[in-house]
Formats: sequence, C-alpha cells, structure tokens
Amino acid sequence: MKIQESAENYLETILIIKERNGEVRSVDIVNELNFSKPSVSVAMKNLRENGYITMDAKGYIELTEKGLKIANTMYERHKLFSKWLMELGVSEKTAKEDACRIEHVISVETFEAIKRHLRTESN
Repeated sequence: MKIQESAENYLETILIIKERNGEVRSVDIVNELNFSKPSVSVAMKNLRENGYITMDAKGYIELTEKGLKIANTMYERHKLFSKWLMELGVSEKTAKEDACRIEHVISVETFEAIKRHLRTESN
C-alpha cells in the first residue's frame, strides 16, 4: 500500500524518537520537525484513523505493525543513502536532506539492487 510521503516522514520520525527517548508524544514530533501543534495533531489523527499508530489516554504514541513496517523501511533507506552519499564526499547536511527525498521515490526493486551492489562493492 502506497501512502503519502508526509505520512512516511511522520512514521519514520516516530520510530526515531521512540528509539532515542523510549516514548513518543505529539509534542516530541512538533519539536523534532519544527511543525505546528495543529499540523501534527491532524497528522496523528489521520495516522490513527488509518491504522498506522495508536495513542493512549495520556497521549503516548505507538506504531502499529503496519506503521512500524513503513517506518523501518524509510529509516533503513535513509540511513543507507545518507551514509553512501557522505562516503561519496557529499556534506552530512546535504546527504541527509537528499536521502530524505530519495527514500520516498525509489522503488523496492531499485533499493534492493543498490543494497546488493553496495554489499558486493564493500567485499
């Protein structure tokens, strides 16, 4: 299932914050992305209604299995592309920005081929 790039970004951000802090609330996402509280609130409502996250009574956010799958996919792509671009001599800032764009548009087939290529290149 294809979801919007913005939803993929939110799910990836939730995963990153959860790994770093052990818990995630909407305010953490607001601070991480520098988005407005109303924008994040609407996004969380949409993610919840579409089954990508759950939110408890205290506002703690958890990724569902379906949300975690997307978040892990985006994060794996982001890390691979960021690292690879920096190894090619791209500045860290630019590499991370470009990786964020690439991770959403590349096909599964192409990503898997790049991973295979990088594995054989490093051996």
